[in-house]
Amino acid sequence: MAKMQLEEAEKEEPKLEEKIRMMLVPKDPEDSKNAVMEIRAGAGGDEASIFAGDLFRMYEKYCSSKGWSTSIVDTSHGTSGGYKEIIMEVNGEDVYGTLKFEAGVHRVQRVPQTRVHTSAATVMVLPEAEEFDLELDMSEVRIERTTSTGPGGQSVNTTYSAIKLHHEPTGMIVSCQDQKSSHKNLEKALKVLRSRLYDIELAKKMAADSEKRKSMVSTGDRSAKLRTYNYSQGRLTDHRINLTLYDLDNIINGDIQKIIDELRLVDNTEKLQMNDDGI
Repeated sequence: MAKMQLEEAEKEEPKLEEKIRMMLVPKDPEDSKNAVMEIRAGAGGDEASIFAGDLFRMYEKYCSSKGWSTSIVDTSHGTSGGYKEIIMEVNGEDVYGTLKFEAGVHRVQRVPQTRVHTSAATVMVLPEAEEFDLELDMSEVRIERTTSTGPGGQSVNTTYSAIKLHHEPTGMIVSCQDQKSSHKNLEKALKVLRSRLYDIELAKKMAADSEKRKSMVSTGDRSAKLRTYNYSQGRLTDHRINLTLYDLDNIINGDIQKIIDELRLVDNTEKLQMNDDGI
């Protein structure tokens, strides 16, 4: 019995050693933060807006499966469905560390009524910045109060509850009209503005790190083409790690954990290599 147990233990030893090595990888302090996720339709007209809506529902279902809460900050609806833009907060455990690999350009290939059509949407994932992370000078922020547009009921559309923030130094504009209360919309808009400004500083740091790591997984390059969703073949391809899965129906319904796990593995392996090299 002892000999059999020894043989089994020897087989498991390399796996356990690798697991321990991965656990020694320093954790990014940003990973435990909540996140702000922004999805915008790109090239492709109405199809791009519809695809942005598909991505939003995919992430919403995934967040629900993780027990995370989501809250819409602002929306701009497409003319034929979906969204030109949708921004949501995601709150839960290790949200940013899990979703950060989703930032970039997502491309879809599917067949509308006439021909094969390729369109795209851009996903941004920002770590939610607390007040102590970034000091926002309110003298540089112009607050504009307007009536809400789109669905929401008479009381929403006739009161000046919608908020638009203009950050003068950067020209950045943030809108929020999801809540009936002007105060709550202002609170949410400030949270998004603070997170965007914090993300700019974080992107500088990531760019410096990428010079050392040469990694497409974690450079934070928001213009990189991440994935192709091919509906006619039922295929998803993640171009960063050459991962192809023929399980598109489940993936688009929120089953993206296996993709995130693969991306995390590559990222951690590169971090480990960096540590081993003494960089």
